[in-house]
Amino acid sequence: MAKSNTASNSLNLISQFFFKKFRKIYYHTKESIGEHKREIVVYQVGQACTSLQETKAEFEETLARFKSLVTVNESTLEQRYHLLNRQYQFCCTKSEAVSHKIKAIQEVSEALFVEWENELNEYTNRTLRNNSKKQLKAAKQDYSKLIKSMQRAESKIQPVLSAFKDHVLYLKHNLNSRAIAALQHEFIEMSVDISQLN
Repeated sequence: MAKSNTASNSLNLISQFFFKKFRKIYYHTKESIGEHKREIVVYQVGQACTSLQETKAEFEETLARFKSLVTVNESTLEQRYHLLNRQYQFCCTKSEAVSHKIKAIQEVSEALFVEWENELNEYTNRTLRNNSKKQLKAAKQDYSKLIKSMQRAESKIQPVLSAFKDHVLYLKHNLNSRAIAALQHEFIEMSVDISQLN
């Protein structure tokens, strides 16, 4: 057990090392073609905000569809289940995309702040270095507020998804119940047929 934990920890350390190296090369390559980390952060924040808005809109549309589906005749239960399940899966995909975009913002911002902090030592003018240090502190505070706001919005997605999943499962289990009831009916008919085999 201890050996497998050690091996797992070693693999994690190695993958983190290579990920950091890859990220450093990636950002260096981007900067060599004129795309700076600050521009990447701005772009990714825009993408994440758009993704959050799309997810919200999709959830609202799906909820409206669900409400309209509830009033349909019982004979279309299976159709309702398949439609709602597809919409649920789509919302899950949207939710994962939001999470990935927020994580990407965190990664590039972290790299930007590390680079900025390291470059403070390159100043020869103390006044400029102190001003830059104050700007860095303010930027970190603004970033912290932004990321917390995005994470708050993201945290509101999961309860909606959970409630949505409950309804999808309920429809599925209704179908299962009907299938079992149909099997019982088949069994009764088979029993009658068997009793007549004499």
